[in-house]
Amino acid sequence: MANTSLFRGSGVAIITPFHNGQVDIPALRRLVEYQIAGGTAAIIACGTTGEPATLTAQERETVIAETVAAAAGRVPVICGTGSNCTQNVIDSEKRYRGLGCAAQLVVTPYYNKTTQEGLYAHFMAIADNTQLPIYLYNVPSRTGLDIAPETLRRLVNASDHFIALKESSFNLPFVMEKLDAIKGKLALYSGNDEMVYPLLSLGAQGVISVVANALPAQMSQMVSDYFAGNPSDSLQMQLRLLPLIHAFFAEVSPIPCKHAMEIMGLCEGELRLPLIDASEGVKTKLRAVLTELGVL
Repeated sequence: MANTSLFRGSGVAIITPFHNGQVDIPALRRLVEYQIAGGTAAIIACGTTGEPATLTAQERETVIAETVAAAAGRVPVICGTGSNCTQNVIDSEKRYRGLGCAAQLVVTPYYNKTTQEGLYAHFMAIADNTQLPIYLYNVPSRTGLDIAPETLRRLVNASDHFIALKESSFNLPFVMEKLDAIKGKLALYSGNDEMVYPLLSLGAQGVISVVANALPAQMSQMVSDYFAGNPSDSLQMQLRLLPLIHAFFAEVSPIPCKHAMEIMGLCEGELRLPLIDASEGVKTKLRAVLTELGVL
């Protein structure tokens, strides 16, 4: 029997807004309200899009706590705890577990990476030493590591601590092998904005989206149309948003995303090094696509 998913719909991997080098808490609170008003079903704080790699431990805890407070129980908040150091994941979860998060998002290790056996040991150590339910996060383009179907099978059979898989892969046949391996024991979410409709057709519960930072209502509509029995409308929204999705990933995310949000008046586009401002070409493309969509 499948684990009960925390949400069904469009979840946002929310950005971390900055002002003069500091986390902009008032802007973060406004963004949470913007997401909820747009129909976002869950908020992921300090996921990759939130630039946690350049946040201090205290800043990450503050961002997560403020996101939970702003959401005020209206939607679940999932905190990013992933690291290429297993003990760091465990320690982070201990810091966050009392903040009111519904689950933790744990990315596969990166840079030092590991073998499939190491992946199994990594995730089982987290399952055995943390309390928050685990969303496994597979993003080979970022980490150079892909969770194999057999590893997923072993994990879900070993612990019910794992409740979902955020799959950021473009290899649909391999994703289907993973679905066969987990046998409905994990809720599936698309981690790629351009793959939402295809993964919904394979049984996904929704998406954890970057584009939803700027267009929460449209991403929410895409998923809700599918579940309401209007797959053709869902597909049309997917196709309509493709130019914006491509623009959002024309440079390293969240660089284009933050610039789009700045020109939309949602927050400042400030980033932390090594990320820098979008190129002029990407800025021009973003403005053109947002204008075409009627956002500007």
